[in-house]
Amino acid sequence: MFRQLRHLLELIRFSHTVFALPFALLSAIIAWHLPDSPFQWTHLLGILLCMVFARSAAMAFNRIVDRRIDAGNPRTATRHLPAGILSLPAVVAFTFVCSAGFVASTLLFLPNQWPVILSTPVLLFLLGYSYAKRFTLWCHYWLSAALMLSPICTWIAIRGEVAITPALLSCVIFFWVGGFDILYACQDADYDRQNQLHSIPSRWGIPFALRLALFSHLLTIVALFALWHFAGLGFIFLTGVIAVSALLLYEHSLVRPADLSRVNLAFFNVNAVVSLGLLLIGAADLWWSR
Repeated sequence: MFRQLRHLLELIRFSHTVFALPFALLSAIIAWHLPDSPFQWTHLLGILLCMVFARSAAMAFNRIVDRRIDAGNPRTATRHLPAGILSLPAVVAFTFVCSAGFVASTLLFLPNQWPVILSTPVLLFLLGYSYAKRFTLWCHYWLSAALMLSPICTWIAIRGEVAITPALLSCVIFFWVGGFDILYACQDADYDRQNQLHSIPSRWGIPFALRLALFSHLLTIVALFALWHFAGLGFIFLTGVIAVSALLLYEHSLVRPADLSRVNLAFFNVNAVVSLGLLLIGAADLWWSR
């Protein structure tokens, strides 16, 4: 049983939860800092459960939908479904359990009914990403749009409204994730092109894709400075924004059109530092200003 659970966590790359969860928590911390939305333990539990269940369902569903594509790609042929490490019924059952867990977790925000009402449309949008590369080269930004929902949904769950602060935080995620997913997709450009799968690197080539990813991350930096300004954050957060901006530029120094060997370093290590770093400096800034 424990081995099966370990394989399921490896299947969904549970460690990659660090990409979206910190932004949801940062949105919550900013909301709790406002006088009319005090901290509640049930809200924190609801955020954690919703994020874990939603991402797990989406990742497991993606592995189900892409299992034949993964089997034909040397880079992904060793994944759990094509390699036979996990059975298809087990992953399907896991997806249903996580989907139900996500919807059930929104009940923790009652009497605010918006999380319950929006849970199914949000889940369908997250699952829909798995089909995106079959019909649009902009699939990278479908993924980023899915992740950008986290701070907006968190804000709605806590305050029952949409505001400029979570919207700007969502813009940060949209351009940041879209950029690094383009970088990641460069590894599969030839395979995608041969198998009529859509992506920016397979359509327009790796050099253009790297330039577009850089532009996307420059927009991320713009959104970060806008967030600092409009959210009324202080010097600590500004210092962090400058450091994150430098990290994003460093990420692009790791990758060249003729050398993609360090894509995984750029994809996971640098981006994990970005997301967790923004959460920590945001929390520190708000705590210092109390």
